[in-house]
Amino acid sequence: MQARLIAFYLPQYHPIPENDEWWGKGFTEWTNVTKAKPLFSEHYQPHLPADLGFYDLRLSETRQAQADLAKEYGIYGFCYYHYWFNGKRLLERPFNDVLNSGKPDFPFCLCWANENWTRRWDGKEQNLLLKQVYSEEDDRLHMQWLAKAFSDRRYIKVDNKPLFLVYRATKLPNPKQTVKVWREEAKRLGVGEIFLCRVESFASEQDDPGLIGFDASVEFQPDWTQLGLPLQKGRLWHLARKLGLAHQAYGTHNIYEYSTVVKHMLAKPNPSYQRFPCVTPSWDNTARRQAGAIILQNSTPQVYESWLRTIVGRTLASNYSTEKIVFINAWNEWAEGNHLEPCQKWGHAYLEATRMALRDRKTDFTTSLSRETCLK
Repeated sequence: MQARLIAFYLPQYHPIPENDEWWGKGFTEWTNVTKAKPLFSEHYQPHLPADLGFYDLRLSETRQAQADLAKEYGIYGFCYYHYWFNGKRLLERPFNDVLNSGKPDFPFCLCWANENWTRRWDGKEQNLLLKQVYSEEDDRLHMQWLAKAFSDRRYIKVDNKPLFLVYRATKLPNPKQTVKVWREEAKRLGVGEIFLCRVESFASEQDDPGLIGFDASVEFQPDWTQLGLPLQKGRLWHLARKLGLAHQAYGTHNIYEYSTVVKHMLAKPNPSYQRFPCVTPSWDNTARRQAGAIILQNSTPQVYESWLRTIVGRTLASNYSTEKIVFINAWNEWAEGNHLEPCQKWGHAYLEATRMALRDRKTDFTTSLSRETCLK
């Protein structure tokens, strides 16, 4: 048996009228990516694409190339972020084309990114661009649209039920009622049972999902509650501050050692409920944030591989669920420095590490990390 690896997938790589209005003509995720600059010695920025280039997701050839690459290196499917605002969808073109064309022939599921849209990227989070307004009528309308996706033969299922994620379940004013309406509507539409997962993106969302009617949770990485102390609190930060370089080097960003974060994540206790684990190859959202970004410094394919291998091994050994699923955050979050797609620095190294983690589970994280340290 092999674990199914599902990678989160961002569709914001094509212009839309709303982004033109809010951020400037022609804005896409690449706009932020190419503006990023290194903030200190050995800071890896900007993250620039290699094989696939600065692609446009309106092109079927691009979407096919992504799926081919993912499949080659062991990714089972994509989890597309889905933006729904009271019947209005944003960034819908790529997934619409995937659904309507039947191509690429590659498994997928959806994650409803149900946050308000604000000017968070330029530090003006109080400026509301598009608001979520919840209602029973909208819950029914939403499921009626989702049913079309759920009926696609490529749609990923858990226990033969379409898998649907909600990024911020606690934002729902009455999650139990929403879940009840969704399940009723799915049965009425002939979809049958659905498998609902809450994403554990924040501390308030890390309890039993069954309490609000969900079937399981999906771990989000990085887990902001388990990062430990920033490197700035240590000796190097105090030295930089003494030399008057601290603000110049780091601003108000927080920097963490990637391997230390991995240790924290692997030490997390097992929950009493079903939770699908997640790993991340790296994280650095300074491309999006001028202040308050989080940087996981010194990520390498070797440490990522050992983390993924350990998680895959634990997942396969677990008797908690017959579904052996591991999420990866993410396939193409370039402005968060968080991508499996090849970049100009690492090439295919993270993809190769993904494939090796699935094939060889003999080396545990501690052994691999020791080896990595010796090579430095």
